[in-house]
Amino acid sequence: MRAAVWLLVLFAAAAAVALFAGNNQGIVTVFWPPTRVDLSLNFALLLLILVFMLLYGALRALQALFSLPAQARQWRLQQKERNLHVALLDAVVQLLAGRFTRARKSALAALAQEHVLAGLEARLPQAQQVRVLAHLMAAESAQALQDRAARDAHLQHALNEGRERGGMSVETRDGVQLRSARWALEDRDAQAALDRLAELPQGVQRRTLALRLRLKATRLSGRTQDALDTARLLAKHRAFSPDGAGSILRGLALELVGQAHDPAQLARAWAELDPAERTIPEVAIQAAQRMVVLGGDLVVARAWLLPVWERALTQPEAMTDAQRAKLVRALEAGLDTVDAEWLARIEGAHRARPRDAHLQYLAGMACMKRQLWGKAQQLLTQAGLAQQDPELHRRAWVAVAQLAEQREDTEQALVAWKRAAQGG
Repeated sequence: MRAAVWLLVLFAAAAAVALFAGNNQGIVTVFWPPTRVDLSLNFALLLLILVFMLLYGALRALQALFSLPAQARQWRLQQKERNLHVALLDAVVQLLAGRFTRARKSALAALAQEHVLAGLEARLPQAQQVRVLAHLMAAESAQALQDRAARDAHLQHALNEGRERGGMSVETRDGVQLRSARWALEDRDAQAALDRLAELPQGVQRRTLALRLRLKATRLSGRTQDALDTARLLAKHRAFSPDGAGSILRGLALELVGQAHDPAQLARAWAELDPAERTIPEVAIQAAQRMVVLGGDLVVARAWLLPVWERALTQPEAMTDAQRAKLVRALEAGLDTVDAEWLARIEGAHRARPRDAHLQYLAGMACMKRQLWGKAQQLLTQAGLAQQDPELHRRAWVAVAQLAEQREDTEQALVAWKRAAQGG
């Protein structure tokens, strides 16, 4: 469409020129004593146009001639700027490829090119960001090469760029801080990493990357409670898969419970757990076992185990045999002071599932504590024959052997001791 319009305009201009020039009888006379020159008006106009074009071309040629030095200088600056970006890009590529020595050389070359450009008073608009990135690449390479002195020097240069000239972007500064925290973690310096993270704004501290670094730092420094709080935030942000989040939270909860050195500290640790974490079988079982070891209130320990116990009865497929065996051992540890309510729970569960080896063992040990020797021997013998857990299997036959010795039944005691020693 545009070509058609231009063609119409061209034809219109040609027609106008033809109409004007075809009937133009005007004459231009130029007196140049003693000469007189007569020219047609059309030729005079054409001559004027040619003279204008020649003058215009001459002026443009002179302008181009005088601008050659400036253009040459601009071309040299562009070449230096191009070399700077090539060196910085090569540093990134070499770093990704694991060639850390070459990456550091390229980063230093980029810094040298930027220094040359600054000396020529041709500062780039993004010069400060280029310097920061070059220092960061050099520091990353030095960290990989275990050259901590060079790493710290480049890191300090990168941080000083923002303080001295005030042009570092917020994202660049945050990136430098996060990288420095990661390097501190790689050096196993958890406190330095936490200090770097604490210097970040609150919004940046809640980013997934910052939270991951904080989780590693708090675990490395032994701050289990802080690590657990951080892991909860990461799980809320869906930074882990559901299984991964559950595994991390379970491990930290177990670590928090295991660090308690007295019943009061254990109770405080239990109170710090979320309701969902308290229902994790391993956590509740370890907390109860820890309470027994510390000589605390066994009633409280059994209260912690109650949700897990109810889950084992109502949803037996939700717990593995190993978890159920640990639950039985945790309840067994407090049978000396078990109340009537818990005895009723144990007996009711055994009546509901009489063939369950775990419940047979627990009910047998409860009968043994209450000095119901005959029933205890029957239940423990059945549990010993059906039990798959090696520890419960051994304990069941040890208890049967002790009961046989009380009755002075040497033969049965020897058989039970043999089964306990053989593990089957």
